[in-house]
Amino acid sequence: MTERKAHWETIYATKGDAVSWFQPASTESMRLIRACGLTPEASILDVGAGASVLVDELLDAGYRPTLLEIAEPAFVRVRERLGARASEVGFIVGDVTEAELPEAAFDLWHDRAVFHFLTEPAQREAYVKALRRALKPGGFVVLAGFAPDGPEKCSGLPVCRYDAQGFAEQLGDEFELLESMRELHPTPFGTSQAFQYTRFRRL
Repeated sequence: MTERKAHWETIYATKGDAVSWFQPASTESMRLIRACGLTPEASILDVGAGASVLVDELLDAGYRPTLLEIAEPAFVRVRERLGARASEVGFIVGDVTEAELPEAAFDLWHDRAVFHFLTEPAQREAYVKALRRALKPGGFVVLAGFAPDGPEKCSGLPVCRYDAQGFAEQLGDEFELLESMRELHPTPFGTSQAFQYTRFRRL
């Protein structure tokens, strides 16, 4: 087990919803996903899904998403919460920088808070390579992470912070920035974190 995997498995096995990134509703992610105009047959991948309720909201909207998560204890919680509906969801346990994702399999790639943990250039290159492999031509990317005035660390780990242009530079010319917005995320601990949300289309 890698150090990164061990870290996140411990977090999800011990903290439950008492984590700074917890959201009772994935409001901005769902708004940006809906803006893509996808049909219910579209294939959606949620990268670093954790125990987020985004999967519940996607199911309610008629989608059958696939979740990618490094920490298996997070999926235990998701399956318990979804009950019988878990059979409508794809589960992949793995690190996005190492996982062998299927080629051109997804119409939309969603990531709320994974990319900003990739502090090494090689990690970011591996992430973008996985994205290019898995996303269909013309597919969409909804990417969010800490804004330039957001936290410098999360869960004890350093992060990289981005504005919309910073995300665009990381993804490269193959992706067109369609829209961006900031969110002040209220944490369960009474503080707030500045997030940058972006929506891209693959050319």
